[in-house]
Amino acid sequence: MFMHNKNLMYTVRVAEPDPKLASLMLEQFGGPQGELAAALRYFTQGLSDEDPGRKDMLIDIATEELSHLEIIGSIVAMLTKGVKGKLAEGAEEVTDLYADIAKGNGSHTLALLYGGGPALTNSAGQLWTGGYIDSIGEPTADLRSNIAAESRAKIIYERLINITPDPGVKDALTFLMTREIAHQKMFEKALYSIDNNFPPGKLPGNPEYTDKYYNMSQGDGDMRGPWNQGEQWEFVNVTPDQAPVSGGDGNPSVRLAAEEMKAVNEAAKRTMSRTDVNPVTGADLGAGPGSGKMTPVK
Repeated sequence: MFMHNKNLMYTVRVAEPDPKLASLMLEQFGGPQGELAAALRYFTQGLSDEDPGRKDMLIDIATEELSHLEIIGSIVAMLTKGVKGKLAEGAEEVTDLYADIAKGNGSHTLALLYGGGPALTNSAGQLWTGGYIDSIGEPTADLRSNIAAESRAKIIYERLINITPDPGVKDALTFLMTREIAHQKMFEKALYSIDNNFPPGKLPGNPEYTDKYYNMSQGDGDMRGPWNQGEQWEFVNVTPDQAPVSGGDGNPSVRLAAEEMKAVNEAAKRTMSRTDVNPVTGADLGAGPGSGKMTPVK
């Protein structure tokens, strides 16, 4: 059961309407790092989590993210309030009205398509999608993903704060950014409260490969660090004549029944490209300046 308190979680004071700024704020309303995606990500995780402590935490954070969504949506609505009224009532001459709503960065789309209200899009107008929810149903993997999501959201808020001229909006965004830090700490505590939380899942890795570092991008810029040196790592320089790490000749194989093999061979024979001819092609027939060397047309 949900209850809604009509007071915002954090008081927002907007100095003056700014449709362009409103469009940028949509990144945290309907964008991939936004509050709706966060709320649904943690809510669906909480519904399926069998651990009562994590379930409680996830539902609490999911509900708080909905409060954050309300804050961002209110900011967008207030920043577009002036143009929204003018657009609805046609209160200005056409040219002046157009100048008000076409202030760049999608503000015209926000005004015309959504009447100045908060839209479930990112700042570029891309519609919100459930594909933003990347939960996989394994707590040690989902908590790591949540930590990364909070980190990304913190960076977006940081960027919005840096470009926001309105002190009241900046203040609210600072609150929201700070809560991303708090949530990251909560998720990290939950993750490291799970014994043997790495590697994610139940199956162990193959010990033959878990400690190998393959140097496969070689040349200027090769570096060593804690990610590829020390007692933990076996450093392997991959050479052009490198044999498959698993042995064998590196050629893929599959066992087929005789009838299947016959069909495969017949299809290969039918579609074989000849190497003893140089056919004239459409490119040859239409060749003009800049086409390079072509097959002569007889």
